[in-house]
Order: sequence, then C-alpha cells, then structure tokens
Amino acid sequence: MSETHPAALPVPPVTRGATPAAHGAAPAAHRSRQGLSLLVIATAQLMVVLDSTITNVALPRIQEALHFSGANLSWVVNAYALAFGGLLLLGGRAGDLLGRRRMFVVGLLVFSAASLAGGFATSQAWLLVARAVQGVGGAIVAPAALSLIVTTFPEGRPRARAMGVYSAMSVAGGAIGLVAGGLLANYASWRWVLFVNVPFGVAAALAAPLALAGAPRRPGRLDIPGALTGTAGLSALVYGLSSAATGPDGVSHWGDAKVVASLAAGVVLLAAFGLVEARSRHALVPGRLLRDGRRLGANLVMFGVGTVLFGVFFFLTLFAQQVWGYSAIRTGVAFLPLTAATLAGSAVASALLPRIGARPLLLTGTVGCAGGLYWLSLMTENSGYVGGLLGPILVTSAGLGLVFVPLPLVALDGVADADSGVASSVLNAGRQIGGAVGLAVLSTVAWTAVADSARTHGAYRHALVVGFDRAFAVGAGIAALTLLITIIMIRTRRTGPSGAQPGR
Repeated sequence: MSETHPAALPVPPVTRGATPAAHGAAPAAHRSRQGLSLLVIATAQLMVVLDSTITNVALPRIQEALHFSGANLSWVVNAYALAFGGLLLLGGRAGDLLGRRRMFVVGLLVFSAASLAGGFATSQAWLLVARAVQGVGGAIVAPAALSLIVTTFPEGRPRARAMGVYSAMSVAGGAIGLVAGGLLANYASWRWVLFVNVPFGVAAALAAPLALAGAPRRPGRLDIPGALTGTAGLSALVYGLSSAATGPDGVSHWGDAKVVASLAAGVVLLAAFGLVEARSRHALVPGRLLRDGRRLGANLVMFGVGTVLFGVFFFLTLFAQQVWGYSAIRTGVAFLPLTAATLAGSAVASALLPRIGARPLLLTGTVGCAGGLYWLSLMTENSGYVGGLLGPILVTSAGLGLVFVPLPLVALDGVADADSGVASSVLNAGRQIGGAVGLAVLSTVAWTAVADSARTHGAYRHALVVGFDRAFAVGAGIAALTLLITIIMIRTRRTGPSGAQPGR
C-alpha cells in the first residue's frame, strides 16, 4: 500500500439508485477508521510517556527490593530516558525507511517484552538492562506515532484535534504515571509498574494493522555510527553531571577522575557525532531540518520543557514523600489535579489554535511554566497542600498543556512527508534528552544544596527543602529561557478557521 493516509483512499463510486445512506457510508467508515487510528496512536503514546514517570513513586520499593544505593537509583529512570532520547533519531529514520506502521508495531512489541522481563528482575543489572531496552522500544514507537498523525489526519481541524489528543497523552501520561505508580506500589508490587505495560502494548500492536495505513520501504540507509556516538556521548555527559554533586561529607566531586573522564568523553563523542552527521549522506539529523529558525526554536523549547517535566515529577515526588511524609498512594492522589489541569490546558489550546495561532499559546504556556516553578521554589516543610503544592502545579501543568499542542505543529510545519519521521524524532528527542540532561543538572544542584545545608544547620529534613527548592528555582530559570527563545525565534501568523499554520 502506498504512503497515502486514509483520507485519500479511493472511495467506491455510487451506483445509480443508491440511497442517501449509501452516500454517507464511506465517510462514516472513514470517520470510524480515523477514530480507531487515533485510539491506537494515543494508547501507544500514553504507554510510552507514562513509563517515564510511573516508576518514580515505586523507586523506594525498588531500592529496597534490589538493594540500590541512593546514587545508583536514579539510573532506573535515566537508563530508560537515555536509551529513549539517544535512539529517537535512529527510530524516526527507521520509520521513514522501513515503514512507519511496521516500525510502530515492532517498537510496541519490543517495549512490551522488555516490560515483562523487567517485572521479573531479581538484580540491579537485570532491571537496568530491561529499562534500557524499554527505551529502545519507546524510541521506535514515539516518532512513528507522531508522524502517523501527520500522514493520517488532513490539515486543519481534524489534525488539530488529533494533535490535541496526542499532546494530552504526552503530558498527562506523566501525571497518570505518578498516580498509577502510587496505586500499584501501595496495593500490589513495584513489579506491576512494568507488567501493566504489557496488555496495552500487545493490544495496540494487534490493532495497528487494522487501524493504520501501511507504507512502502524507502531508499536509504540507517546512520548507525551517528546513533552510537550520539547516545554514548549523552550517556557519558549525564553520568558525569549526575556524579558531580557534593557528598554528605561536604566534598565536591567535580574534580573526581571519573567525573572529569565522563564529561570529557561526552564532549569528544558529541563532537564526533557532529562530524559524522556533517559528512554522512544518510545523517540522522539532515541539516535542512534545522535551517528553519522557527523549527530550531521549537526544538529548543522542547528541550527546556523536558527539563521542566522531569524536574517537576522527580523532585515533587521526593518532596511529598521525604519531606511531608506522604505515602505512595497519597502522593499519587495529590497529583490528580495536575492531570486535570494538563488536559484542560491541552483542550483550550486545541480550541484556540485555529483562531489565534501557535505563538500566543506558546508565550502564555511558557510564562505559566516559569511562574509555576518559581512558586514551587517557595515551598517549605510547613507549607500546606493547597497553597504550597496545589496552586503551583495547576499553573505549571496548565502551561505545559498550552505548550504541547502547538509545539509539534510548529516543528513539523513545511516538513516533506519523507522527513516527517525524523523531524518528529528530533522533537521527541529534545524532550527526552532535555529531561535526562536537565535532571542530571538539577540533581547536582539539589543534592549539593542538601549537603551544604545539612552540614551547616544539621536538620536533614530542612536541608531537603533547601535542595529541592533550589532545583525548582533553576527549573524556573530554564522555563524563562524557553520564553525568551519563543519570543525571538518562533514567529507565526493567524489563519482562517481551517487551522493555524506557522509562518512568517
């Protein structure tokens, strides 16, 4: 079957004497198939994004069961994030070359198998390998899902509505993961935060051939050297950054041999990645995709938003449980309003996008993120839930909802169909890599502040507040930087009711 999306499939001619119902049969079938297509894509996206945070609430149980040290525990999150973000570009290219539906199904099956294996883990190495393989499956699924929206739904309101659902899953999946993680950790076992992916992944993989149009193989080759140098460089960089925090003894580790070596290796490998990409005829990131200032700006904003997402979920979970003494289930329930605000923000953005365009939504959303994070940085151990946590997370999550709907449309505007997969993967990689690098930076900031405060004042609970608040403040600064990028680099114009198309 060709690359044609369902809207362009040939409609059987109406024979003489056909009833009015016959005229409406094809459009009804078309709408039904589009609805099934959106359900399959949204399910896959929800599963992949949810897995980025569902493990957070269960981390104390995982640490106890598999005897992780405090420093190594963060790799339960980062093993997934780095494999996901580092291989997204290769996953997007594979979808372009081998067929998006085909790779979508392969990615779902890899993700489901790794989830099943991880749920049975009996050692640290076993779990971390399973988490990394989950990231590989996510790196195949995510860009295929986004590019399938572009090729399945026509421009204008249908695509805007589909992107609204996709974006809601992209953001709300993180919050739902926190709630689900709390329920599963409290009433079942930490293993179920992995097992829960299996039925959804298998169901989506089985439905995909029925719901999604296929595509032929395209000429070209995969850039394996680029994928290896890029992923290895990011991993080394994140390892060095996450290992540099000041320890409880007050000793800074920035000068440690392993930190210096990791950071140096990361820089060298990322430089090698740049050289490989510049010289390769089959580069993971074709230069033509980043020459457009708006598209580059959208990807930079997504990088910053990834830092906000990972920082908010990770540190708020620790704050609630380690400072306020919340249980896993109470922590999950406390974050339910975050999901509601995110969905509300996405719904508002979907409705307003055709009327006012992308730029006002991006400006408002980034202001909300920055303001909400600054508000979070004012929390203390004596703050109440409503004033200390609820208000800030409503502002932050509503801002994220406003950003996530228009941002993919800006990043994919004007991209040729042959490049939609790799363009989608660049955007998704920005979020994952921004999250991994940002979490490493924020963790170093936070734990250094915790160590300094505990050594000075001796009250560890207060020291945790100081460290986490410092991380939120730095996150607010990063969100403010995304606002500046939006102002300078992303210019859009209004269009008619058919949809807002980014442009000068």
